[in-house]
Amino acid sequence: MRVGVVTFPGSLDDGDARRAVTIGGNEAVALWHGDDDLKGVDAVVLPGGFSYGDYLRCGAISRFAPVMTSVVEAAGKGMPVLGICNGFQILCESHLLPGALIRNDHRKFVCRDQRLRIERVDTPWTSAYAAGAEVTIVLKNGEGGFVADEATLDRLEGEGRVVARYLDDNPNGSLRDIAGVSNERGNVVGLMPHPEHAVEDLTGPGTDGLGFFTSLASQVFA
Repeated sequence: MRVGVVTFPGSLDDGDARRAVTIGGNEAVALWHGDDDLKGVDAVVLPGGFSYGDYLRCGAISRFAPVMTSVVEAAGKGMPVLGICNGFQILCESHLLPGALIRNDHRKFVCRDQRLRIERVDTPWTSAYAAGAEVTIVLKNGEGGFVADEATLDRLEGEGRVVARYLDDNPNGSLRDIAGVSNERGNVVGLMPHPEHAVEDLTGPGTDGLGFFTSLASQVFA
C-alpha cells in the first residue's frame, strides 16, 4: 500500500515513520502540511513531534492545516489513518477520535520502554497482532494522559474501541490505562506510544511495533 506520512512544522518522527512504513512492506509517501493533496495514498500516518510548537494546545493548530481537510474527508470514506503521539493529539483535536490528551499527571516528560496489551485487532493497523498480545513499545510524551467523560469511556469500552492499554505502571495518568483508541469504524487509530521506534532489533526495545505497519500490507493479500 502507498502510505502517506504528514510532516507538520515541528514534526520530528516523520522520518522514522516513513522508514517503519517501508520496513512494514509498504511504500512511504511524504506529505506536507500545507498541501491539500494526498497524492493518491491508500493510508495516512500523522507522526509524533511538536507540530506548530504545541502552541495553544497540542494539535490544536495542526487540525487547521490544509492537509487535514483532506485527511478528515478521506477518513470519513474509510481510509486508514494512524496518529502516533502528537498525531493522536491531532486526531482528537480534529474530532476524528473522542477524548483529549492532557499533561501527564506527574507533570514530567516520560521516555521509556512501555509494556502494552493490544486489545482491538480488527483494525487496519492492528490485524497482525493476536488479541491480548503483550508488547513493549517506546513511549515518550509530556502530554499523554488520555481523558474523556465517563459516558465516553464506557462507550469506548462497550464498543471495543480501546486499541491498546498500558500494563504494569500507568505512565501518564491515562484514564482506565488507555494507550490508544479507534473510531467506530476502526479505520482511524490513535496511539500514544511510538511503534515506529520498535521495528528493528538494532535500535529500540525490539520489533513489537512492526505489526502496526505490517497489518496494512497483509490486508492487500487477505
